Amino acid sequence: MNRPDSRAVDQLRPLTITPDIAPYATGSVLMGFGNTRVICAVTVEESVPRWMKEQGVTGGWVTAEYSMLPYSTLGRKQRDIAKGKIDGRSQEIQRLVGRSLRAVIDLEKLGSRTLWIDCDVLQADGGTRTASITGAMVALALAVKKLQASGKLVDSPIKQFVSAISVGIFEGQPVLDLNYIEDSRASVDMNVVMTEKGEFVEIQGSGEESTFTESEMAQMLTLAKKGIQDLTTFQKSVLA
Repeated sequence: MNRPDSRAVDQLRPLTITPDIAPYATGSVLMGFGNTRVICAVTVEESVPRWMKEQGVTGGWVTAEYSMLPYSTLGRKQRDIAKGKIDGRSQEIQRLVGRSLRAVIDLEKLGSRTLWIDCDVLQADGGTRTASITGAMVALALAVKKLQASGKLVDSPIKQFVSAISVGIFEGQPVLDLNYIEDSRASVDMNVVMTEKGEFVEIQGSGEESTFTESEMAQMLTLAKKGIQDLTTFQKSVLA
């Protein structure tokens, strides 16, 4: 089987992470998965949501917002604000980003503050949610370093790193990190969020008018695990 960009079945697209892309954010990166580009920026708010105060929940909070800029796709994508509400896909993705990062953060160590993660897609070529989670982890680590340097945090609240990758079945073959062409023609599409220790945070998988076997699922998860290991290595190399 030949992939559209001639990659091996277990090969990630070229990765790029440009730190400090948004000077006013506490931590930020421009994350690149092939031709997909996402700005991930973390802003610190020295307060917590009202529900935490009302319910007596201690510690801090991590939450996310996600949007695709109008020019991120071939045809102009209307802004959510023009429709008067956030679309269902954006809402689902930003909740996923928030859950993924909270899974690896000690909220007690964070203290009584909120970390806002904004993920804005500049260019979409498949895998925008996986790029958002992977880039957000690095942006959050940069923000934590800055909070420690300023004396606002003593211990890092990061328990371990998290990243995400897509896998799927394209032309009958399990493959890693689908681009848009592969994603649009895949018979199975799956997104895997996993920690550096190989623990799952979330698996989103479905047959696109198709079914898949237990063996195929096992092959896809094996590919995902390799991809996550490669992503973790890259995340840490940028921070080093």
